[in-house]
Amino acid sequence: MHSTMRRQRLQDFIFHKVTMLFAASVLFVLLGIIISLLIGAIPAFKEFGPGFITTVEWDPVEEKFGALIAIVGTLVTSGIALLLAFPVSFGIALFLTEICPVWLRRPLGTAIELLAGIPSIIYGMWGLFVFSPMFAEYVQPALKHTLGELPVIGQLFAGPSMGIGMLCAGVILAVMIIPFISSVMRDVFEIVPAVLKESAYGLGCTRWEVVRKVVLPYTKNGVVGGVMLGLGRALGETMAVTFVIGNANELSRSLFAPGNSISSTLANEFAEAQSTLHVSSLYALALILFAITFIVLSGAKLMLAGMSRREGAK
Repeated sequence: MHSTMRRQRLQDFIFHKVTMLFAASVLFVLLGIIISLLIGAIPAFKEFGPGFITTVEWDPVEEKFGALIAIVGTLVTSGIALLLAFPVSFGIALFLTEICPVWLRRPLGTAIELLAGIPSIIYGMWGLFVFSPMFAEYVQPALKHTLGELPVIGQLFAGPSMGIGMLCAGVILAVMIIPFISSVMRDVFEIVPAVLKESAYGLGCTRWEVVRKVVLPYTKNGVVGGVMLGLGRALGETMAVTFVIGNANELSRSLFAPGNSISSTLANEFAEAQSTLHVSSLYALALILFAITFIVLSGAKLMLAGMSRREGAK
C-alpha cells in the first residue's frame, strides 16, 4: 500500500511538472518572439525615433522609412472586414442554431468549416482574377454614384474604379474571416441550455427577443472571442491582402485607391531587403503589428471585464 501511494505521488508530481512546462513553454515562445522583434527593430527606432510611426515616406533607395501608410492600411482593411463579416457571421450562426431545419444544419455547418480551411493564397488568387474585375465593373461604379455623392463620406468612394485597393482587400478579408467567426458563434449558441430558451418562449417572447435577452447575454464571452479571432486573422493576413491591396506606398482618403498593409509590406520586401536599416524597419513594422494585436485583444478582455462588473452591479 505504501509503495503504491509513493508511486502515485511520484506520478502526480511528474504529471504536474510536465503540464506546467507545457503551459510555460507558450510564454517562453511569446517572450522569445518579443525579444527578437525588439532586437531587430532597435536600429530603426534609433535612427527615426518615435517619428517612425507617424512618418508617411517609405523609400528603400534613400533609406527613409515610416510606418504610417502600413499601419493605416492594416487598420482600415481589418475594420472593413470586421464591419462586413460580423453581421453576416451573426446571421449564419443564428440561422444554423435557431431557424435551420435539422436535415440542413449539418451540411451547412460542414460547408462553413470547410471554407475556414481554404488557404489564404487561394482567396488572394480568386480576389485578383475573379472578384477584382467584377468589383471594378459593377460594385465600385455603383458605390461611386450613390455613396460617393454624399457630402462627408463621399471622399471615401471617389477616384477611378480599378478593382484592387483598400476596399477590395477589406472585402476579401471579410470573406476569409466569416467562417471563423460564424463557426465560433454557432458553437457557443448551441451550448445555451434549452430550458432557458423554452422558458422565454413560454413567457411570450419572440425569437429575436430570445436571442437578444437570453442567447447573447449567456454567450457574450464566446461571441467576443469569435470576433477577436476573426479580427486577429484579418490583422495578420498576408498573401490574400498582398494580391488585392495594390501594394502602393501612398496615403489616400479614397477606399478605391491602392495602399499597403504591414503584412503585405513584410511579404513584398523582407526577402529583398539589403541594408541593415531596411531590415530593421521591417522588424519594427512586425513589432508594431504585434503591439496592435496585443492592444486589440487586451481591449476585448477589458470590455468583457467591464460588462461582468456592470452585471454584478445590477
